[in-house]
Amino acid sequence: MDAMLRLSPRGVIATPYAVFSALCPALSSGSTRRECRDLVPSGYISQLRLQNSTTRLESGNRRSISASYPDLSWCAGPPKRPMQAANKRETRSVLRFHPATFLFAARALRDIGDGFVAVLLPVYLLALGFTPLEVGVIATASLLGSALLTICVGVLGATHDHRRLLLAGASLMIATGAAFAVVHDYALLLVIAFTGTINPSAGSVSVFVPLEHAVLTREVSARERTRMFARCSLVGAFAGAIGGLAAAIPDLLAPVGLDRLGGIRAMFVVYALLGLLGGLLYARIPRRPAPDSGTTAALGPSRHIVFKLAALFSLDAFAGGFVVQSLLALWLFERFGLSLSEAAVFFFWSGVLSACSFPVAAWLSRRIGLINTMVFTHIPSSIALMLAALAPTLPLALVFLLVRAALSQMDVPTRSSYVMAVVTEAERAAAASFTSVPRSLAASASPVLAGALFAASFQAWPLLICGALKIVYDLLLLMQFRRLKPPEEC
Repeated sequence: MDAMLRLSPRGVIATPYAVFSALCPALSSGSTRRECRDLVPSGYISQLRLQNSTTRLESGNRRSISASYPDLSWCAGPPKRPMQAANKRETRSVLRFHPATFLFAARALRDIGDGFVAVLLPVYLLALGFTPLEVGVIATASLLGSALLTICVGVLGATHDHRRLLLAGASLMIATGAAFAVVHDYALLLVIAFTGTINPSAGSVSVFVPLEHAVLTREVSARERTRMFARCSLVGAFAGAIGGLAAAIPDLLAPVGLDRLGGIRAMFVVYALLGLLGGLLYARIPRRPAPDSGTTAALGPSRHIVFKLAALFSLDAFAGGFVVQSLLALWLFERFGLSLSEAAVFFFWSGVLSACSFPVAAWLSRRIGLINTMVFTHIPSSIALMLAALAPTLPLALVFLLVRAALSQMDVPTRSSYVMAVVTEAERAAAASFTSVPRSLAASASPVLAGALFAASFQAWPLLICGALKIVYDLLLLMQFRRLKPPEEC
């Protein structure tokens, strides 16, 4: 070995590349030269130069080796070094997912379930022999129960761990799906709809929404808030579109001997399984830090803003209750004789268009503001809905409904972001709840009215009433809040 080394004023030069490979077998196994340099102990080498490479490995505080080169058996095996341990820690930190990832995944699973349940619910109830009015009553009970559950969430959310409340909601989703699959009595179905998580709107009216908004706002910066809300809505809309398409599965199972009613019951079992998977994802969300002494009040300095927003959102939700997705599907079935498979395809593309609108809403809100985005995209969608109600043919009605789908949901991420922006951090969970509760209460009143109008053969009136009331809401929102801007717009 000594013959293969020669001394120079600047250090030791290893002539053949094989010498360096012998000194550091890790090089031949694919390790980097930096790792090999770290294996050389202090006091051995100040500089090594490879004959076939221009790379130098330098260490300023290492002395040149002496003529009598010591034993190099230390290089036979790669011992664990602090740098290697640090690299492992960095690898583990890279593999950690952002809490929003689990939130988005759970939201996707839940919206897939809501997507096919909203389409299948009226078909299932009609197949059991119930009238359109009774379908509307079931939808009303579901939305009213969601409102009361959301009130509880608003009260508990200020002092309790949000993750634990989300897990409780996932458990309720499992029980709801299992119960709808086996219960056929109307009175029992009414109770289950009231106490469970069945969502006839397949939208943002849900007990999960205020909790998810509070967690998401806690985990992102103010500048990224609207964008993250848009991404969350985007994920939910695409998942809802897939769920709407999955509503065709009962018809696809007919060739294998399973009738439509049995196929729909199987889909309710799938709904329960999606709740189970969502609960596993919610369990990965970190616990909320213990609240300070000043965070126990549900609403504080922003109370008047929240109450005013809640009143306006209630008007919007009351209007939307006339055309929740279950009732819109019922209108298409009754007015044009649309089949279940055709309705599934329509609601899929409707959901895709809604999903594509969310990134546009985030981009537009950065340029014209949150309130302007909410108003000036909502009014055209309401006009399109009214035109669909008056359309004489199915293709024309579907075109207007697709135009509405491309515009009507652009206010969802902007509305959520605006509420979170104009209240203090301690009030966010309560603000999300107290703006969602009146929405659910108001939305629960109109489906039964829409069902009565359907039963009386006034099939176009629910759509016309919805469009007109939503335009009134947009104008009032613009007049009341155009001067109250979120921090990022000031």
